[in-house]
Amino acid sequence: MEVCNLPLSPTQRAKLVSAGYTTISSLSSISPLDLARDLSVTQNEAAQILKIALQSTRFDPSINNNNNVGIVTGGQTAWDMLREEQFVTRITTSCEDLDNILGGGINCQEVTEIGGVPGIGKTQLGIQLAVNVQIALECGGLGGKAIYIDTEGSFMVERVFQIAEACIEDLLESRVFQQKDYQACRESMQPQTFLTNIFYFRVCSYTEQIALINYLEKFITENRDVKIVIIDSVTFHFRQDFDDLALRTRVLSGMALKLMKLAKSFSLAVVLLNQVTTKFTEGSFQLTLALGDSWSHACTNRVILYWNGSERFAYLDKSPSLRSASAPYSVTSKGIRVASSHCKKIRMM
Repeated sequence: MEVCNLPLSPTQRAKLVSAGYTTISSLSSISPLDLARDLSVTQNEAAQILKIALQSTRFDPSINNNNNVGIVTGGQTAWDMLREEQFVTRITTSCEDLDNILGGGINCQEVTEIGGVPGIGKTQLGIQLAVNVQIALECGGLGGKAIYIDTEGSFMVERVFQIAEACIEDLLESRVFQQKDYQACRESMQPQTFLTNIFYFRVCSYTEQIALINYLEKFITENRDVKIVIIDSVTFHFRQDFDDLALRTRVLSGMALKLMKLAKSFSLAVVLLNQVTTKFTEGSFQLTLALGDSWSHACTNRVILYWNGSERFAYLDKSPSLRSASAPYSVTSKGIRVASSHCKKIRMM
């Protein structure tokens, strides 16, 4: 049960969400003193909130049902899990080399973090995935829709249109059509359709971001065709507005768990674009992905984009089933493509 459903005042619910307490279970082991400190309320008010949460669990069938049977679900054998993995779908990046190191593309049912320096092409890759997830089933795609969560204001609808046009051209060129079939496909695949299938959310604070993540389950339930959720970037508001690092870690952990659950429950891909920061290691400053070491455990896969001379490369830094490897790629007028010697350098790492 979500805390937004508790019979509390709007202010109290907002404070709970902002502090990272999004579910009743997250309140089960907290003391009134600690909760009062986290919410900046009196200890009596904190005790009252915990009392209401406890009472709600007694009447929530999903939490209290026949000796808590409802809590434990989804038991399966390792053999069943292996068979399921063989049928997991992937979303192409439009770069064959990049797809190869990813095992065929961005994996559904998993959370993938993609980070790198400014100008390396993170947003371009995010837009490319939002378009490619819509490639029809008969063309080897998922025929799905995308959710794009923009925290920085970097989403460019004109660029989406341009990449969608290029995607359509590639699909038509890669298939052998009879003249009649070609014309029919040409008429059915329009850039406007691709744009219609991208649900765009602009968030301007970390509280909005948390609230939206909590809302996604309901939204996706009503829009089952959604096959990818992209957050660009997951970092921005949490670097700007947080001074309490322990609180930030707790909030981010809760958000990561929610995204993992979405990926598994709805068999979709979650892609988190991340920024870089500097870290003092072995006597020198080095670039590393933002949000610290604890955040690195929140994602199933981690891909780092970097410059090597004048060429862009993607490095698979973390994966449960794939070896670490690098692959070159280009950002072109058509979107993400196989690396070319004519790639223009934007930023050096």
